[in-house]
Amino acid sequence: MALLDYLRDWHPNPVTSEDVISPQPAAALAAVLDAPPAAGEALPLPWQWLYFLEWPPQAALGLDGHPTRGHFLPPIPHRRRMIAGGRMRARRGLEMGRPAVRTAELTAVTPKEGRTGELLFVTVRYEYRQGGELRLVDEQDLVYRSDPPAEEATPGETLPQPGEPASAPVPALADAGAGAAEAAWRLAVTVAPPLLFRFSALTANAHRIHYDQRYCTDVERYPGLVVHGPLLAVLMAELPRRHTLGRRITGLTYRLRRPVFEGEPFVVTGSPESGQLSVQDTSGRLRAEAHFT
Repeated sequence: MALLDYLRDWHPNPVTSEDVISPQPAAALAAVLDAPPAAGEALPLPWQWLYFLEWPPQAALGLDGHPTRGHFLPPIPHRRRMIAGGRMRARRGLEMGRPAVRTAELTAVTPKEGRTGELLFVTVRYEYRQGGELRLVDEQDLVYRSDPPAEEATPGETLPQPGEPASAPVPALADAGAGAAEAAWRLAVTVAPPLLFRFSALTANAHRIHYDQRYCTDVERYPGLVVHGPLLAVLMAELPRRHTLGRRITGLTYRLRRPVFEGEPFVVTGSPESGQLSVQDTSGRLRAEAHFT
């Protein structure tokens, strides 16, 4: 049965929720990143991911740590979720210490064919308001698949992106190693389990691939603990935040190409002239990319 066949009666309505943009989560993330705290009244992009968190009952979690049911979780069998990328733009930014309202809406459901079978792309749009004013729009592209038998699973496959062929290869950067070393902004990173644990806690992410080594390797067949895709996006956005003091990032578009694993060295690079950001491994292979304004 095609994945779309499971979705004929799935038409989730928009959901509105409220939260206070308190300084504590932002201060905690700054500590986790060994980064300067968020200065001023505007929350940096994409730190809005620290707020409006959902904590379902423990009994509502599946084997993988994700909720078995959710308003925007497609009702497909043996569901596995990956994050493909997204886009966000802040008109004024969320102000610290003030309540905010977020409206979430499903905007696209697109099937594609990957190397391991059918994939389902789902785009959810989030609008954040304070005092009735639209402050931030955040669109997230999530990709789902039905889990194949373990011996057939090939986690870490290159994800097709919305609007491009499913067979698109990972961009080959023949000179990426030299380019990373010569980049205007450069941050060398090796993620250890305590960082994965703390970021999972800050974002209410119970997916076991980020902290359960045995589950990660035996069930989902990854070679090691997986670095969160959102953490890679946060690290890319950190470069202009740290190097252009006084300037607020108003837009970020990011794509997650291939996973990064715990203990695997990588380099985050950026160019202030082009607005390009990237995550590359030590051989120069592109793992994630972004553009900021």
